[in-house]
Amino acid sequence: MAGSDPGVPDSMPRALRALAAAVDPGRLDTLWLFPPLRSGRKETGVLAAGCLVAEPDRRVLVTLAYRSEETGAGIEFNTAIHEEGEAPRDRLPRIMAGVVRRMDGAGGDPRRFDVEGDPARLDEVLAELDAEAAREDGGFW
Repeated sequence: MAGSDPGVPDSMPRALRALAAAVDPGRLDTLWLFPPLRSGRKETGVLAAGCLVAEPDRRVLVTLAYRSEETGAGIEFNTAIHEEGEAPRDRLPRIMAGVVRRMDGAGGDPRRFDVEGDPARLDEVLAELDAEAAREDGGFW
């Protein structure tokens, strides 16, 4: 969550790169990047991805949770990736809206990016996140 806590400036782009390393970028259809929670130089966050499957109207939902911390020895960065299940494509936005509702407004709405299985579009999203992190010194939101 934005505020006076700086978090770790490049955590979100680093997390998205970790997701793209674990899931073929050609399968990434829609990304939801939830606002990170920051406490000093610690940050936790979640990314969700609707991934293409053989059936054109279905998606596999994959989530990546990350935790990063800037220490005197460098940056500690850990991720956990989970395949949550498969659903009709049109249900994923409602699932994300339900996640936000259950959070009772804490954190805010996720940013949505439509990648549509195009690695070049993923590169554009990463460039945008990198620029934001550099410009705002970690003020992703």
